[in-house]
Amino acid sequence: MTVRLSRRALFASGGAAALAVQAVGAPVWAQAANDDAALAEAVDAYVKTAMAAWPEQPALGIAVVKDGKPVLTRGYGVKVQGKAAQADEHTLFAIASNSKNVTAAALAILVDEGKVKWDAPIKTYLPDFRLSDPYITDHITVRDTLSHRAGFGLGAGDLLFWPNSDRTRAEVIAQAAFVPIEDGFRAAYHYCNLMFVVAGAVIEAVSGLTWEAFIQTRILDRVGMTETVPLARLADPAKSALPHGRVGPPLRYQGAMTPIAASIVEVWNWDSAAAAGGICTTPTDWAKWMTVRLNEGLLADGTRLFSEAAAREMFRPNIIVGSSPGPTAELPNRSIASTYAMGFQVQDYRGERLISHGGGSPGGISATVLIPGRKTGFCIFSNAEESFLLRALRSGIADLCMGKVDVDWIADSKRLETKGNAESITAAAQIDAKQAAGAAPSMPLDAYAGTWRDPWYGDIVIAPKTEGRGRNRKTGLWLSFTHTPALQGWLEPYDGETFRTRFPDKREEDAFVTFNIQTAKPATATMKGVSPDIDFSYDYQDLRLTRL
Repeated sequence: MTVRLSRRALFASGGAAALAVQAVGAPVWAQAANDDAALAEAVDAYVKTAMAAWPEQPALGIAVVKDGKPVLTRGYGVKVQGKAAQADEHTLFAIASNSKNVTAAALAILVDEGKVKWDAPIKTYLPDFRLSDPYITDHITVRDTLSHRAGFGLGAGDLLFWPNSDRTRAEVIAQAAFVPIEDGFRAAYHYCNLMFVVAGAVIEAVSGLTWEAFIQTRILDRVGMTETVPLARLADPAKSALPHGRVGPPLRYQGAMTPIAASIVEVWNWDSAAAAGGICTTPTDWAKWMTVRLNEGLLADGTRLFSEAAAREMFRPNIIVGSSPGPTAELPNRSIASTYAMGFQVQDYRGERLISHGGGSPGGISATVLIPGRKTGFCIFSNAEESFLLRALRSGIADLCMGKVDVDWIADSKRLETKGNAESITAAAQIDAKQAAGAAPSMPLDAYAGTWRDPWYGDIVIAPKTEGRGRNRKTGLWLSFTHTPALQGWLEPYDGETFRTRFPDKREEDAFVTFNIQTAKPATATMKGVSPDIDFSYDYQDLRLTRL
């Protein structure tokens, strides 16, 4: 495992603030920001300095709320690399998992109306719902689905909808019955998008509206979030900061920054998992949402979106994410405890309570940070996967809001990025060297062809294929995930009974496939990601393939 800051680090280990830091002296923007204008000026200067340190970053969207009102809403950079169109405070960004706290708020509205109870079993609202463990099936509650404590492994079931899949919501929930559960119920924190899909289904069953219709009419319209769309397919590309990333060589997240889609939905169509990450919004609109959350559900017109009791309940910790001995001189921001509530992570940060969440989609990352004791919050939206830039912004802006600037997060994040890149390049070379020296398969390639079925994902087809003519003629095996159009490509011998994919779509992550030979033919197979930096939503390791 490299030190690369991935979605795995952001969601599985307590967030960016949990990483080690190196104090390198107070930077020039460390002056106290005691009023709104000073804070806005300090954050603006810091963001510009950070973007200069990551010159390939196309666009950012930033909003800061203080004392219940926006003090900064701004876009930086360009919507598309190499194009003139500037990002501004009205530019749409995919915010991915920052959508989760909106789903929690939707349920809070239904709790206030007496239609849902936080601690009622899911089967109260979805009688046909089931998981692979009968006990969990009967006892998992609405609160559990929002708290990442059901017992699934990190990212379990994500291949049902990541990358873009043809599954419907009903199909995703039906297949959840077969996704493996690796830990005890409520025993530990494991980030799980799948259970937020279930939470969205509860909203639909109780309200009679689709998730997106409920979010639009009961939340976005009431808050006045006129620029926000609940589904990525509704995001106008002309108004959007389009996705960018590094697609190699040698591995994903390496190489030059490049646009990877002509619309957000091209790489982020999460209709089937919208409750876990479907929303696209702007700095202007998200500032309104942060204001509502900081004001415990109170709207600008004096009415309530949800009650104070529901607001407090959504911020109440339900599971421990991680713990440590606490801050030190070298680690001034280290939390004693990081926890997860409902749709938000809750931790101590420099002696105060900090509420936060991250979001990651192909070609975009985001963060929301609330400091309730100060009625202050901010968001960071990005249309690229520069995760160390997000780290520098998240912690740097938090420190500016608190007036406790004593770490140069930009320099420290660049240091970690350089180290992580070097380790990733070394790992990529080792992977290729092992393939070059690998043993040949024990059987003819055609022996590995066939339809291979996993209980929860479905079918993966491996078939002989010939492509091209003459010197360009290539013959081998072609692997296809039947529900995932992007995961189709050559399957090459790697080492003995282990093969590796070569997906032509370089936005996707390759996988190893290891076959188990029984009675003179391959009978079962397992998979795992090739890259040490692979996003956890490529949960290849949970597949258990049997030949039909």
